[in-house]
Amino acid sequence: MKYAELKKIKDEVLVLKDSPLYKYRIENGYFPVIGEGSHDARIMFIGEAPGRNEAKTGRPFCGAAGKILDDLLRGVGIDRKDVYVTNIVKDRPQENRDPLPSEIEIYGPFLDKQIEIIKPQVIATLGRYSYGYIMKKFDLDLEIEPIGKAHGKSYDAEASYGPVKIVALYHPAVAIYNRATLGTLKNDFEILKTVTIA
Repeated sequence: MKYAELKKIKDEVLVLKDSPLYKYRIENGYFPVIGEGSHDARIMFIGEAPGRNEAKTGRPFCGAAGKILDDLLRGVGIDRKDVYVTNIVKDRPQENRDPLPSEIEIYGPFLDKQIEIIKPQVIATLGRYSYGYIMKKFDLDLEIEPIGKAHGKSYDAEASYGPVKIVALYHPAVAIYNRATLGTLKNDFEILKTVTIA
């Protein structure tokens, strides 16, 4: 059932000609990156948009940032196959630039559907764009802070299927450009061991 519903999302994104990134995807022979992992995941990780490796394979977080994510998960005793990993924007923006508000707007509803299908208890946002989007989605606009202050914090929210915890994390890519942030990421990931629905 969940598989069929998630496949429907993939089929819709494949032909999303209204997207400003559709033409770029077709011209480069890229794939949309929908998400992967357990369809019954307790934790869902949401990044920003796919990079080149991801767009070439159709798999989220399979490049350098993905290796860091895998290491961070291992560090807190979580197996990647037990979580679900996706992005807000499902197609690669040109030159790995940040996603535009219009792109987040067009792809956001697909992410909303993924959350409804998988029903995670914990939504871990990776980076400021997914943090901002998810906080607004769950009516936590007033609690939004810069990611430099929010990282490592958890927030209580209410989904259609029950309570959910939102955990704000830096995007693993920050550790590629600044190795000093790796320790912060490791510390922040520790919250995933303790965060549970009360």
